[in-house]
Amino acid sequence: MAAEPETYNPDLLAEEEPKYLRRQKPLEIRRRKLGRRTWKFYGSLLLAALALAAGGWAAYGTWEFFAYSPRVILARPDQIVVTGNHFVSRQAVLEKFKGDRGRSVVRVPLGDRRRALEEIPWVEQANVERVLPNHIRVELAERTPIALVRLANDLALADAYGVILERPAGQVFHFPVVSGIYENQPREEREQRMRMFAQFMKEIDLVRPGSGERVSEADLSDAGDLRAVLTGLSGAAGSRQTVLVHFGDADFANKYRILAERFAQWQANAGRVESVDLRFARQVVVNPETSGARAPETKARR
Repeated sequence: MAAEPETYNPDLLAEEEPKYLRRQKPLEIRRRKLGRRTWKFYGSLLLAALALAAGGWAAYGTWEFFAYSPRVILARPDQIVVTGNHFVSRQAVLEKFKGDRGRSVVRVPLGDRRRALEEIPWVEQANVERVLPNHIRVELAERTPIALVRLANDLALADAYGVILERPAGQVFHFPVVSGIYENQPREEREQRMRMFAQFMKEIDLVRPGSGERVSEADLSDAGDLRAVLTGLSGAAGSRQTVLVHFGDADFANKYRILAERFAQWQANAGRVESVDLRFARQVVVNPETSGARAPETKARR
């Protein structure tokens, strides 16, 4: 008879199993303590945050003060100090700040006010600054007129850049009268012709100081020929004889030197000299408007 297979009771195996298992050791959890360096770092971070908050609050308070405090408000015209103005009225300057009355000086747009001031014809350059707590300082550089300009119904002034300026009331100016400059001309064209006139005046004064005072009129209608009316070339005391001279558009110093040195000789040869043309190379034509041809006696080699 075959032997029966041996059987095991599962419950008994479950009870005996722990005898053969290794006992597990409980895990130890270590808590890391904050060291001195860590406390120092967090302390510095906290101080920085407090300083930043205090700085922001101070900045906000400062802005509030300068933006809205009555102590910084532009309330009166005498808070705007204007210097450098001789022909520009103070009222014309104050008019440009009319919209800033009752506003903090910090909120005044200085760049816009500077550009507005430079739109005044007499103002060549303007500088606008804040003077805390509640003043504005305006420094003007006015244009320098060099000639009287003959317009349709009146005489105006013009500077070397061709800017036409209104004559200030009660002011007297002793300048040559220039024609050929008009208000409706392109600005570039006026500037080119007035620069030529300014160069002419400069060069003849270099030849003989005070020569500019002999120029009574100048015609700039032809950009290639500056025609000037001069007085006192004869050298006679008290002489007011006028002579129309064609100077061309360059080399004014050499041409004027020839005119001043040889005028007496030309007058002796031609009689009364009413006009002289200096535009031709190595040749001078005396009285070209009245002579039908260039006679030998009306010519002089340069």
